[in-house]
Amino acid sequence: MTTPQRIACFGGIYSNHLALATALDDARQRGVDAVYCLGDFGGFGPSPNRSLELLRNSNVVCIQGNYDNSIGNELDDCQCGYTDPRDNHFAQISYEYTLRHTDADHRAWMRALSESLRIELGPRSLLLSHGSPRKMNEFLWESTTSTQFLNALAEQSDVDVMLTTHTGIKWQRELTHDRRFVNVGVLGRPENNGSTNVWYTVLAHDANGLRVEFVPVHYDHAALAAEMRAEKLPEEFVDTILNGWWTTCLEILPSKERRRGRY
Repeated sequence: MTTPQRIACFGGIYSNHLALATALDDARQRGVDAVYCLGDFGGFGPSPNRSLELLRNSNVVCIQGNYDNSIGNELDDCQCGYTDPRDNHFAQISYEYTLRHTDADHRAWMRALSESLRIELGPRSLLLSHGSPRKMNEFLWESTTSTQFLNALAEQSDVDVMLTTHTGIKWQRELTHDRRFVNVGVLGRPENNGSTNVWYTVLAHDANGLRVEFVPVHYDHAALAAEMRAEKLPEEFVDTILNGWWTTCLEILPSKERRRGRY
């Protein structure tokens, strides 16, 4: 098998099957060699089986996020890493809904997934993980994660490029020795910036080296909101999809990231 030169990566689908379908179509049109999902297939959105079927039928290479570990093993909560009672309240509503509506076959599939994956992109070595290479539900925020820490993490992992998701907000940083950290973003909900689009990432290696492109995904967010209401999911979740501002899971945000939002 030849080493891929161009790949698509995303995480945090959160049962947003409409955004997932749009992103997969877009990635195919861009001629990627492979598509990778960095975990958290369910939560927040409606009808989790629809996203899972689409992932599995589209040959997307998947690793396990904290949500998938919990759903696959039928744990008591999502292991999301929140500490605030309000954040945990809404996370529990989302988790219990997802667990009830995920088929046993999908739960078994999630249970068997690896927590990380090493691949090559041209001559570069990549490590895919959900939260960080050292912890599945670790939040690595752009404003609070030091370059020194990321350099040490890359050195310990013996890798050129680290790819994560989990925070829900894309970002990247160049490191020493031509290494790179990339949070690939999520497809499940917008970035708390008043825009309804979501994001995935295309990585390519060519004569100019590694290229990272954050790709906006515009999908039928009104249709997703209607499905969420039909499933009686919290109106706070629906409002985020319709307006692009986070209304839940806010307390985990560092002050700089939170100031960008409405709440």
